Amino acid sequence: MTNAPWLSILVPVYNVEPYLEECLASVMEQTAQSPQSQGVEVLVLNDCSTDGSPALMQQLAQRWPGRLRLMQHAKNQGLSAARNSMIDAAQGDYLWFLDSDDKLLPGSIASLQQIVTAHHPDVVLCDFQVWREKPRFKHRLRGELHRSSFAGPARRVLSDRCQVLADVLMPGELHAWSKISRRSLWGDDLRFPVGQYFEDMATMPLMMLRASSFYYADQPWVAYRQRGNSILATPNLGKALDQARSLEAFRAALQTSDCAGHSPVQLALAHQSARNFIGAMRFLDSTGGVTAERHETVKRIKTHFLNSSPLTPEALCKAYLARGWWLRRSKLQRWLRESEKA
Repeated sequence: MTNAPWLSILVPVYNVEPYLEECLASVMEQTAQSPQSQGVEVLVLNDCSTDGSPALMQQLAQRWPGRLRLMQHAKNQGLSAARNSMIDAAQGDYLWFLDSDDKLLPGSIASLQQIVTAHHPDVVLCDFQVWREKPRFKHRLRGELHRSSFAGPARRVLSDRCQVLADVLMPGELHAWSKISRRSLWGDDLRFPVGQYFEDMATMPLMMLRASSFYYADQPWVAYRQRGNSILATPNLGKALDQARSLEAFRAALQTSDCAGHSPVQLALAHQSARNFIGAMRFLDSTGGVTAERHETVKRIKTHFLNSSPLTPEALCKAYLARGWWLRRSKLQRWLRESEKA
């Protein structure tokens, strides 16, 4: 590759043999025999898989010669470390994180290139669809064929960082793969937290806080595979704590930024912190049992909520009530009561 790529697609691999070929084919099919193929690099990092993923990576590299950059960790370090290694190795102007059990939908790379060529935003936001192997009618009713990741205006350049953050936090779709970002935003001090669940939620708001311009493409570009055996499908105390604390660093960074006094951001962050609190409490509740460790975990979960939210629980409930969000208020109050019982 003689010229620096305009886009780096980063694919971490760990025990995904049944899904990897379809994932990478969704990228290769969009760049084959097209001008974009000369400007897109695809990094694929094996994080010490124990299944047939490494052999499949080699086979696919032979099928698409010169189009995959294969990487290898010396020992298993987890999703965050895999992404961090690929950030360090990437050469593209933009970074697109793609999980190896998901896929890009047709036309997504071409649409992205049109946007970055015309507008040069720091961050491009896209929508997604939920990909189930056995979809049912109720899933269509839920709108899973097109899930929105942003609550603000589409198809224009947005420069109000504070409002954009509010419109990202409110729907709560904080996954890395729906946010394509300039590599220059990822300084040495911004990486995914190694050994922590809910790493996307902990990292992507911090990245966006560094950006100055945004563009929202209200089209599904990613098919997100819903798997019953995913990492988050099995609850434990550690996952509950990681969810509860995932936005603490962002709140700290927000307090020293020009968005510190922005009311919509404060409400949106408080709302997402409450959702994390409720989700963590539900995680914990599903583990069952009453132990001293569980009691201590409940206390820590509530402390993380208070540390993440710019509004007190009472102020947030009042804000919910003022907006007619009765159900949100009721859910928060219920789980606050449960936390007091533990």
